[in-house]
Amino acid sequence: MNYDNGDVFIRAYCAETVEGRYPAALANSVHFAWSENGRDFQPFHRNYGMLFIEGRITERNTIRSLGVADPQLVVLANGEYGVLACPVDNEPGQYEPVQGLQYWTTRDFIDFEDHGLIDAADVLAAGNDTVRVARTIFDRMRLHWDPIEHVSTRVPERITAACADDVAAVWATACYSDGSTARKRVQWDTSTVNFSVPGEYPVIGGIEDRRYPFPLAEGYGDPVIFPWKGKYYFLGTNDNLNDIGIYIREADTPEELFATDVEQHLILPYDESRGLMQTFWAPEFHVIGGEAYILFAVSGRQWAPQCHMMRLKSGQSLIDPDSWEDPVPVCRRDGGPLAPNAISLDMTYIESGSTGYMVWSYREHIGQPLDTGSMLYIATVDRHEPWRLTSEPVLLSRPLLGWENVAGTINNEGPNSFIADGTIYLTYSGGDACGYTYALGLLTAKVGDDLTDIGNWRKRNTPVLSFRSIDGVYGPGHNAFFVDSEGNLMISYHGETAIDSRLRCDGIHRVHCGVDGVPIFDLAPTRDLSPSLCMVSSTVSVR
Repeated sequence: MNYDNGDVFIRAYCAETVEGRYPAALANSVHFAWSENGRDFQPFHRNYGMLFIEGRITERNTIRSLGVADPQLVVLANGEYGVLACPVDNEPGQYEPVQGLQYWTTRDFIDFEDHGLIDAADVLAAGNDTVRVARTIFDRMRLHWDPIEHVSTRVPERITAACADDVAAVWATACYSDGSTARKRVQWDTSTVNFSVPGEYPVIGGIEDRRYPFPLAEGYGDPVIFPWKGKYYFLGTNDNLNDIGIYIREADTPEELFATDVEQHLILPYDESRGLMQTFWAPEFHVIGGEAYILFAVSGRQWAPQCHMMRLKSGQSLIDPDSWEDPVPVCRRDGGPLAPNAISLDMTYIESGSTGYMVWSYREHIGQPLDTGSMLYIATVDRHEPWRLTSEPVLLSRPLLGWENVAGTINNEGPNSFIADGTIYLTYSGGDACGYTYALGLLTAKVGDDLTDIGNWRKRNTPVLSFRSIDGVYGPGHNAFFVDSEGNLMISYHGETAIDSRLRCDGIHRVHCGVDGVPIFDLAPTRDLSPSLCMVSSTVSVR
């Protein structure tokens, strides 16, 4: 391979384990850094792991958590790059060492093909922890792995207007470092414009900064915000009341849902007679078959959360407890329980083409030696009877990657989705649901494909949102999506305000569409809109 002076050095490494800050399950992954002189290296991806080995499922159906050490890079004859590393146990001392080397290949250090374990001592001997790559590859790596930011703002030089409303209809375009853009509403000052007298009038304006402070609310997990018939509503797991009861908030805007005087309406109380006694978890609002439902998990006297749903009576108010039918448990297609001798929770609904699907989290032997970890299952449902599956559950994802299984958390949970440009984006959470390692994973599939065929799904290897994504937000996860009044796709999630906190708090920020058309989930509000680029000016032409 020929090199030139524009090439850049790429180094592979594993990070240092720091308990309580960056545990082995994260540190024992492949990280990458870059340098233009081969000496001074800068990490990609905020120094968070970029390539994780899959753990192994044992004969007891538990998960052996694996990481890697001593990653090496090789330049292959076909122009690709090989990444090799030695498998290691993230929790040493339980198993015999893994034989072989973990092997990935890549053309661009963005997409990697996993070849699993191979016997490649000769290849490893030819490797090094550093290779040189063309600047075109490096530039694409930076666009993909490094945070984007707001770099400029555009507005028309001239606005032809007959009234103030014509000016107000003109928005700004925020431009980002990857070449992508986003529309922003402007508050124009038209006080100097006389719309009854033709002429040219200079005007200034300020971009509306609708960022949401973090935290928005303390002691609430699994936040869901949704518009319904001219109002916005908030649902969540109420940790402040020991997860007892389902409460809903109503307001005219998403911001007002978090006002200090907002009323909480109890729509599903503790009720021993109906077996509604504990773990009122992760309520989600969905419209299925033209009817409104809340999907949630709940337990009776025995701690064993199971997926339930309740339907809104026709034409009734969401905030009135009498507006809801009695909850029913979700059952299999034969009418049997969804998760006998196990737990089920975090159910969400996807509609693709003409088919409805439920995705949920399932776990056996939680907290015991045979703990399977929570995993995602999917099945079809009839949209007019969505509480009964119409197919057998299919395993969609299991927490085999290090970031999903940190110090025994073993989590795939909290799925939620949106559809854009023919692609289903299904996010889910892994790691510690009440700690800083909680993070957001991503599964994608094409609209119209059979979503119960696991071959139609692609699972991203590293999180799209983690505690290193946004300053001051630790453990972001268990998210949901909503569209605000300006047409922005927003993500809500819970996280913590400090790395050692266990208090779940709620946050919201915008999901950005990158220059390649792929959603960017980790655009911090401070990078979404720069205060120094919020003031704009133009000329109003009155004819």
